[in-house]
Amino acid sequence: MPTFSAPDGTRLAYRAHGDGPPVVCVPGGPADSRYLGDLGGLAAHRRTIVLDLRGTGRSAIPDDVSSYRCDRLVDDIEALRDHLGLARMDLLGHSAGTNVAVRYAAEHPDRVGGLALIGPSVRAVGLTVTGEMRREAALLRKDEPWFPPAFAALEALVAGTGTTGTGTGEETATGTETGAGTATGAGAGAGGDREAIAPFLYGRWDAAARRHHADGRPDNEEAVARFGADGAFDPEATRAALAAFGAPVLLLTGEFDLNSPPRSAAEYAELFPDASFVVQPGAGHFPWLDDADRFVATVADFLG
Repeated sequence: MPTFSAPDGTRLAYRAHGDGPPVVCVPGGPADSRYLGDLGGLAAHRRTIVLDLRGTGRSAIPDDVSSYRCDRLVDDIEALRDHLGLARMDLLGHSAGTNVAVRYAAEHPDRVGGLALIGPSVRAVGLTVTGEMRREAALLRKDEPWFPPAFAALEALVAGTGTTGTGTGEETATGTETGAGTATGAGAGAGGDREAIAPFLYGRWDAAARRHHADGRPDNEEAVARFGADGAFDPEATRAALAAFGAPVLLLTGEFDLNSPPRSAAEYAELFPDASFVVQPGAGHFPWLDDADRFVATVADFLG
């Protein structure tokens, strides 16, 4: 696995799949980037450079744990661009990783050729995902056999009475960021509310989804907890920068995505002067798993 050095000397690792022009991918979480896989086969069209954020996967734990903060991670993306020898790069972020991607785009707009935001989190731009938006997405699944207990857990979270925990890249009903799964922690016992709502994150709650959910748990709770610490986000400045962002942008979310409901992603798209907004039918928070062909066709067409 190739590595490079971050500005503070932390050794960071990344995975490279496929051939062709590169696209740098920022995972959610922070969590091991394995949950992204090859993004449903995107590597057949582009060389995907998938970063393990500091303290996750095979990247080293930093000496300064405050560097887990979202805004500090922007420097790691810039160091990777420099390591790859790219004057400009296409950038793809998923879930919580979209916060890092848009902060990078706001700070280095001339170094981004195209920006793809998949299942976007809205924290970096200060938008609100309401409980009603989440219920709207959840009620599309009302005929699923797992729906009654999952919806009850969602209602408890929206009402603020459920347990809390952390996972990888998912921005749950309580607004805590977590990615590939909804692990328990920070006050949540096994089988807690966040586990109960996991089926809402997938277009099909089958054996493959259960494996993906189980394998996607983060192993660095401190990295997750510090990601959104005070100072991590500056929504007003970020929105002002994105309003002048000249590169094309894709915002793609799943029809069933409880984490990034279509209405919130549509509002997000309006912040850019040149944005395409796509809702993938039948997909949850991991659209490359639910319909790989459709996902790859959309993203590869956007990236050219």
